[in-house]
Amino acid sequence: MHIVCPHCDSINRIPPARIADDPRCGKCHEPLLGGKPPDLTAARFRRQVGRSDLPVVVDFWASWCGPCKAMAPEFERAAAQLQSVARLAKLNTENEVSIASEYGIRSIPTMIMFDNGRELARQSGAMRSADIVRWVETHAASRREAPAKA
Repeated sequence: MHIVCPHCDSINRIPPARIADDPRCGKCHEPLLGGKPPDLTAARFRRQVGRSDLPVVVDFWASWCGPCKAMAPEFERAAAQLQSVARLAKLNTENEVSIASEYGIRSIPTMIMFDNGRELARQSGAMRSADIVRWVETHAASRREAPAKA
């Protein structure tokens, strides 16, 4: 499977059976599944979302948003728990207005789960880490159970 490095954005091929072995990037040698959500620019967003075989959950937020600030540590805790299930990342809607507009972000925080570049699920509103974990695991499981496309 392809996993995009959260540090240098290099694409790494990892056998699915080795995903739990704390793989490291072949280019920068940093952990591929570090558990800390990377901050995304528009270019990093396209690369992380479009080139990763691991689902990517993006938290669309802004610095002025109280609920976003309250959810930030919860999102980080969830990222540590979910590192082999999905990549959790953050996108500041103030800095990346075009991406927020492209995905119709009307309220924040909003999380979107992407699967190979396609939106799989969306959730608006602040959530606690346990609820984020449950939401991600539910949608990741439905992704695995979906029949393969011909």
